[in-house]
This record gives sequence, C-alpha cells and structure tokens, in this order.
Amino acid sequence: MHITLNGSPRDCAPATTVTQLLEEAGYGQRRVAVEVNHEIVPRSLHASHVLGDGDRVEIVHAIGGG
Repeated sequence: MHITLNGSPRDCAPATTVTQLLEEAGYGQRRVAVEVNHEIVPRSLHASHVLGDGDRVEIVHAIGGG
C-alpha cells in the first residue's frame, strides 16, 4: 500500500494503523499530532484508525525549547 508521509512517498503493509505507522517511522513513544487527509486523528483513535492506499499523513512532533 502506498501513502504519503510528511510529503514523501512511503510503502506500508495493508491495514496499517496510525500506531503501527508511528512505531515504524520512529515516533513510537513521542508526543505527536497526526493528520490523515487533512483531518486530525485523536490519540485515542491511533490504534484503531486504519490507513488506506493513497492516504496523506502528516506527523507533527512538538519540540520544547527555551
């Protein structure tokens, strides 16, 4: 299955969830915001939200500083 992750093409297994994608992309335990096809996916739905072929996924990682 083909998706676009943060503007770059990416292959992933069929029925990949947002949680699985986060793990594969190295964001596993980080606090991130995820948008799929221009809609925010709440953290409570990451494990159940299944990605589809052609989905556009944006992951935003908050970076603290001072």
